[in-house]
Amino acid sequence: MVLNYIWVGFFLVGFVVAIIQAVVFQDIDVFQRIITNTFDMSKFAVMDIALPLAGVMTLWLGFMSIGEKAGAINFLSRIVGPFFSKLFPEIPKNHPANGQLLMNFSANMLGLDNAATPLGLKAMQSLQDLNPKKEVASNAQIMFCT
Repeated sequence: MVLNYIWVGFFLVGFVVAIIQAVVFQDIDVFQRIITNTFDMSKFAVMDIALPLAGVMTLWLGFMSIGEKAGAINFLSRIVGPFFSKLFPEIPKNHPANGQLLMNFSANMLGLDNAATPLGLKAMQSLQDLNPKKEVASNAQIMFCT
């Protein structure tokens, strides 16, 4: 809800500043620049930010799906299982969330920031499935976020 007020505030401040530039500084091209820049930034947001991120997310979620079906993630999660059981005692021993947490930690340690995001979202979704109180974060979810 507060974010809505912030966005409305951004638009109102921008509009007031544009009117001041048009009236006080006699800059009548200010509205044309606003519209042009709005479309330029929309194109930039989609073509240069959203599509490459969607590609990276698709690639790494595909790798994770292949690893899950091949059994590699289960094998690796059994290796680090004793460590994860200390960090996340609420997660059952052979639950898929262990493998997803492992993939997220691995991507973060390798410096694959954008690739770690979809893996972290998938891990958080698995942790939410285990959460008995859906409206409150579980201890495992909080530990994962920190």
